[in-house]
Amino acid sequence: MLTLKYIQENTQDVIDRLLVKNFDAKKLVSEILSKDDERKSTQKEQDDLLAQINSISREVGQLFKSGDTGAANAAKDKSTSLKDEVKLLSNRLSEIELALHQLLVQIPNLPHASVPKGKGAEDNEIIREGGKIPVMAANVKPHWDLAKDYDIIDFELGVKITGAGFPVYKGKGSRLQRALINFFLDENQKAGFQEIMPPLMVNEASGFGTGQLPDKEGQMYHVGIDNLYLIPTAEVPVTNLYRDVILNSNDFPVKNTAYSACFRREAGSYGKDVRGLNRLHQFDKVEIVALEHPDKSYEMLEYMVNHVETLIQKLGLPYRILRLCGGDMSFTSALTYDFEVYAAAQQKWLEVSSVSNFESFQANRLKLRYKDEQQKKPQLAHTLNGSALALPRIVAALLENNQTPEGIKIPKVLVDYCGFDFIK
Repeated sequence: MLTLKYIQENTQDVIDRLLVKNFDAKKLVSEILSKDDERKSTQKEQDDLLAQINSISREVGQLFKSGDTGAANAAKDKSTSLKDEVKLLSNRLSEIELALHQLLVQIPNLPHASVPKGKGAEDNEIIREGGKIPVMAANVKPHWDLAKDYDIIDFELGVKITGAGFPVYKGKGSRLQRALINFFLDENQKAGFQEIMPPLMVNEASGFGTGQLPDKEGQMYHVGIDNLYLIPTAEVPVTNLYRDVILNSNDFPVKNTAYSACFRREAGSYGKDVRGLNRLHQFDKVEIVALEHPDKSYEMLEYMVNHVETLIQKLGLPYRILRLCGGDMSFTSALTYDFEVYAAAQQKWLEVSSVSNFESFQANRLKLRYKDEQQKKPQLAHTLNGSALALPRIVAALLENNQTPEGIKIPKVLVDYCGFDFIK
C-alpha cells in the first residue's frame, strides 16, 4: 500500500507511473485526496470542540469556586452538549478514515523505472538465456505420458480422491519430489537463507499484509467456518512473521527460506496449459523471502535472481530470465523477474519462478519498520521474495528433457538425494 503522504507529495508521478501498469489512477487519486481533505476538516472541527470543552471545564471550576452555581451548571450543560457533538464527529471521523483506507488499498504498487510498458506476456523483455535446448527423438513424449508409463504420477487417482489439479506422486516420483525440495532448501541455506516451517493457513490480517487480500481472494481457498485461507505461497506466512515488527538497521538483511504445499484455485485458467503438471491447484514450492534496507533492496533482488539462476543451471535445464512489463506485473510488485525453463516434448517455455522487489508496499501494510540512527522515526523496510523453486514445471521439464531409451536420467546434483540415477 502506498503511503498517503507519498501520494500527496508525488500526485502526478503516481498517476504517470501507474500508467505503465495500464492502471488509470487519476480518478482514484483525486478521491483519495478529497477524502483526506474531508478527514482533515472533520478532525479540525473535533479538535476545536475539544478545546472548547477544556476551556469550559476550567471556567466551571472557577464559577463553582466563586459561588456562581447557576452559571457553573449552565456551563456544564453546554459542555455535555459539546461532548455529544464530539462523539458524533468521532464516529464520522472513523467512517471517513475507513473509507480513505478502502480507497488507498485499491492503488497498485508503483513500477520501478526499469519496468517496460506493455499489455501482457508478449511484451516482457528477455534479459538473458542459458543452457541448451536438447535435440529430441521423433517419438519424444510429454511428461503426462511419461508419468503414466513409469507409474510415478497418477493424475486420475488425484481426480478420484479430490479433483483435477491434485496429482498423486508415487514411488520414484515421490522420491524425486522430496529430493528437489531438500536440494532447494540446502542450496538456499548455503546462500544464507534460514529455513522456516510455516503454517499452511493464514488469517485475514496476514493475507492483507502481503497483498493477497483484498486483491486475490477469488484465487485462494477459504475455510469459511474459521475464516482462514490456505496459503497460495509460503511468502505469505514467512513475510508475516515480521508484521508489526520494528527491526534495527543492523538486522538487515533478513533472509528466510521455506518449503510448503501451495493452494490456488486458478479461477479463470480453464484451457490455459492445464495438462499434466502445467497448472495445479495444489503443488510444492520452496520460497525465499528477504527483508532489506531501502538503499540495498535492489542489490538483494540481483542477489536473489542470481541464486535462482544457479539452481536451474545445476539442474541442467535450458532457461531464460524475463523482466516483466507493466501489464504482466502483480498488484504488489515494483519489479519482477520471471524464470522459464524449456520443456522439450511440449516445445514450450514454462514459468518456474518469479523474483520480485515490493519496495515498501507490503511493509506499509504489515507495519514492518526499522530504526535508523539517521532518522528520528522508524522507517518502512523493503520486502522481496522469489520461488527457489516451484516444483511442478521443474519436474515436467526434467522428465521431458531427460528421457532416453533406457529411462529418465536424473540430474547429477539430485542423485544422492534420490538414491537412484535413472527412472526405469
